Amino acid sequence: MTEPGEVDDVVELDEEIEAGGGGQDHRFTVDVADAGSRLDAVITARLAPLTRAAVQRLIDDGHVTLGGSVASKASAKLKYADEVTVHVPPPVSLEVVGEDIPLVILHEDADVIVIDKPKGIVVHPAAGHPNGTLVNALLFHCKDLSGIGGVQRPGIVHRLDRDTTGVMIATKNDRAHLALTAQFAAKSRGEPGGIERAYLAISAPPPPLARGTLRTLYNRHPVIRRKFSSKVTSGKPAVTHYEVVERLHASALVRLRLETGRTHQIRVHATDHGWPLLADQMYGPSRHRDERVAAAAAALGRQALHAALLAFAHPATGERMSFESPLPADFAAALAALRT
Repeated sequence: MTEPGEVDDVVELDEEIEAGGGGQDHRFTVDVADAGSRLDAVITARLAPLTRAAVQRLIDDGHVTLGGSVASKASAKLKYADEVTVHVPPPVSLEVVGEDIPLVILHEDADVIVIDKPKGIVVHPAAGHPNGTLVNALLFHCKDLSGIGGVQRPGIVHRLDRDTTGVMIATKNDRAHLALTAQFAAKSRGEPGGIERAYLAISAPPPPLARGTLRTLYNRHPVIRRKFSSKVTSGKPAVTHYEVVERLHASALVRLRLETGRTHQIRVHATDHGWPLLADQMYGPSRHRDERVAAAAAALGRQALHAALLAFAHPATGERMSFESPLPADFAAALAALRT
């Protein structure tokens, strides 16, 4: 959950990165002149025509290593003889066209469109996913998507992982985009009000307690740049509230509420606390030990995570709106297979 909100398991690109070329690693050793300087400033100076903003995005997305570890701060001060590696992902075409992909629409008006996202669809084009995305579907259906999200992310104010299902919202004008972005940003900071999001998940094994709150620091995984971790010594705060809805065979149906909205937050918090989500191929075990659980995971084939509820203040009227999504068939089948 990307974070804003949950994020698709794909590499994101800035237009500056695309213009500057990519698909290669750049390595250098810090010399005396650059010692004590900021990491982002030195990289920008060495890798023109990348802009400072593009370099900061590369750092945020885990594409920069410093001394063999993933760099977590653009402001990190360099030391003499530090080894720096910058991975610039391959360029992606900026042309995004509408595609006739079916949408399940829960609500639509002049400002927003709320959809029930299926599994297997990436939210916006990126490296490895140039088309067939939710943005392509929205561009076909809506002729008035907000352009403030950029060429590849029109109308997008939050995201769900490719194989996470459930409620999502997109905006159709810049006023709505700014208002909802502010609500999601406030949520990521842990501020009350505005956005409310609740998820249903199957964890295997179940959480040790019937309910609880997970409060941790949160940052990029120190070694694997595509992953995140709550077992870090520095980072942003992340808070997840959970409650066991139903005890299952060697597992549980869990309802989770996000107080902050970090990327992959639920999946990481669950795994790092010893109860990974069923069939989570990135953060969970390669195979669940219990045969019945393993069979349910194999049949599901994706992380058992569903965005069940999304509530927000309408960007134009201020009216409180709430939308729910029923469990998809594959999730419900896994749940049935694990009921005792």
